[in-house]
Amino acid sequence: MKKMIALLLTLVLALSMLTACSSPQKNSDQDTTQSTEETPARNGGNDESAVPELESPAEGPASVSNIASVENVPLLTLNNGVQIPQLGLGTQIQRLENDASESGRKLLNDTSHDAVVAALQSGYRHFDTAHGYNNETGVGQAIIDSGVPREEIWVTSKLWPSEYGEGTTIQAIDDMLERLQLDYLDCIYLHHPAGDYLGAWKDLEEAYKQGKVRALGISNFDNWPEAFDAIIDNSEITPQILQIECHPFAQRLETRELAGQYDIQIECWYPLGHADDRLLNNDVLSKIAEAHDKSVVQIILRWHMQEGFSAVPGSTNPDHIQENIEIFDFELFDEEMEQIRDLDQGEDGRYFNLNYEQMGGFFTNR
Repeated sequence: MKKMIALLLTLVLALSMLTACSSPQKNSDQDTTQSTEETPARNGGNDESAVPELESPAEGPASVSNIASVENVPLLTLNNGVQIPQLGLGTQIQRLENDASESGRKLLNDTSHDAVVAALQSGYRHFDTAHGYNNETGVGQAIIDSGVPREEIWVTSKLWPSEYGEGTTIQAIDDMLERLQLDYLDCIYLHHPAGDYLGAWKDLEEAYKQGKVRALGISNFDNWPEAFDAIIDNSEITPQILQIECHPFAQRLETRELAGQYDIQIECWYPLGHADDRLLNNDVLSKIAEAHDKSVVQIILRWHMQEGFSAVPGSTNPDHIQENIEIFDFELFDEEMEQIRDLDQGEDGRYFNLNYEQMGGFFTNR
């Protein structure tokens, strides 16, 4: 009897080994299952099919892109594999925007041009402009005049809501490229959640597939959660970047958590709190700055970097532009990071928080 039992056990073991050897490998299936469970579906959880394969953003004109780290500025990897310099220059010049005369527009674009050239000389390779800033011509000419190869520069612009709509936005993208004198953009944002942003998103997806843009973003969509959800639920391509107001007084924890669910990179405008004296003269920040022999501005921007944000502080002053990039030769200690996090005032710390349901017409009628 014992011999029969032993023989049966041997046969069972042999059959098990034979089955394991002849079965397909499970590692790839297990990895796929795990990835699917950990990554939110592109349509907000209702996707019953696999995520569609997308054409590479390196196809078409964008295939020449060659972004690299310069002056120790780190590169962040977006959810489509594209890399972006973490620190950039914001080019909006609000004090010059209101003069719509020919001389006023020339001054605005000349000033933007000089700021971008100065930034490129300091090692910046990331620039943020917009149709609504009325300075794309100056920014584009600066890239040409600088002598820095275009393919080494990350250039972002934003579409105004009056340019939204399927069939309308694709032409607006071509017009934008013409103003900038570029063959492709590294990122295009929908500037505000107003108008036909879903139609605009479809055209952005088409431009992405054509290689006219390497990454897609939404700006200020944190101010209207319904619009954010609509983009997520109806998109074939999940946004790569969400641009929001963010600084130590408004650290946007809920928005950051939401973006994280979809592996969307946070980029911060007003990273210096609109140069609010209450922030730039804050006692906590001043003590940290003194300890590192840095300015308060440099401490704030270093905090942004260590939090994993991209940030685009604006300036037209070459000295300030240089100062802002000199933040990669030191690190904030954990306790200093916590002290800065404690400065958060939540939504009360914000400077810009429009109700888009009430003001949507303002953006589409301009």
